[in-house]
Amino acid sequence: MTDIRHDWTADEALALLAGPLEPLLEKAHDLHTQYAAQDMQQCVLLSIKTGACPENCGYCSQSAHFKTGLATEPLVPVETVVKAAKEAREGGANRFCMGAAWRNVPPENDPRFERLLSMIRAVAAEGMEVCCTLGMATESQLVKMREAGLLAYNHNLDTSREHYPSVVTTRTYDDRLNTLKSARKAGVQLCSGGIIGLGEAPRDRAAMLAELARMNPHPESVPINLLVPIEGTRMETNSAVPFEDFLRTVATARVLMPESRVRLSAGRNTLTEAQQLECFAVGANSIFVGEKLLTTDNVDAETDRALKSKFDSAAEATV
Repeated sequence: MTDIRHDWTADEALALLAGPLEPLLEKAHDLHTQYAAQDMQQCVLLSIKTGACPENCGYCSQSAHFKTGLATEPLVPVETVVKAAKEAREGGANRFCMGAAWRNVPPENDPRFERLLSMIRAVAAEGMEVCCTLGMATESQLVKMREAGLLAYNHNLDTSREHYPSVVTTRTYDDRLNTLKSARKAGVQLCSGGIIGLGEAPRDRAAMLAELARMNPHPESVPINLLVPIEGTRMETNSAVPFEDFLRTVATARVLMPESRVRLSAGRNTLTEAQQLECFAVGANSIFVGEKLLTTDNVDAETDRALKSKFDSAAEATV
């Protein structure tokens, strides 16, 4: 398949991202129709350990470096996760992601790691795809999680290597890449994307997407987030990103990674229904549902039901 490449450069990605809009959208739509599943996967994201994170990510309400008024919560009981997974499945989701505000996954001899494995087993037993986002992890930890039922591991690059030190300084870009490499070696799928609105330039967005597109295979899931400015964080006054910039990012992700799931993630509640449908037409084919995405507000269920109905009608019309 000549469209599947693993040698994209940042310059090539930027030429797409910042070039004429209509040719980009047309190319993305064609590849989306050809390669990507024409369903809209629904995912639920649950915070299983909230706040007091030692990392200093400039956008995050859970960082211990900022005073955001967020209440910290220890690792939740397994029963809480089982209940949430059942509700997610009954609500139409087939993927369940658990997020913990950790720098690293706890050591394998730590009781918290054993509880984590129990959570993964329980969610998998509900017939859900299991994804986790827990900070840096080793190949050995990821193997044990895979054996418990983990399908995918989320570890976002956030932005380009060059812009990364402006976002977080308590870890490096290579720390992120090393965890993704460990997940691949452990036989775990990758979920990795970025955040638009971190004060980056278009080239940073292009470089981040090119970094992902050079992976072989490409990440199975590529979440595209819009910054949700949170009071108390270093990025609380960042300007809103124009919708066209977001749409360009979604479309470029589809062109660079034709077979990946491109997931509309944080900040989706700031988009209109029409804007979301535009994104679905040029590359997006997954959303997070539920009232919360970790600690930030998400789209309400009734609004998402209406969106899903219109998506299904549009998909049927193209068959």
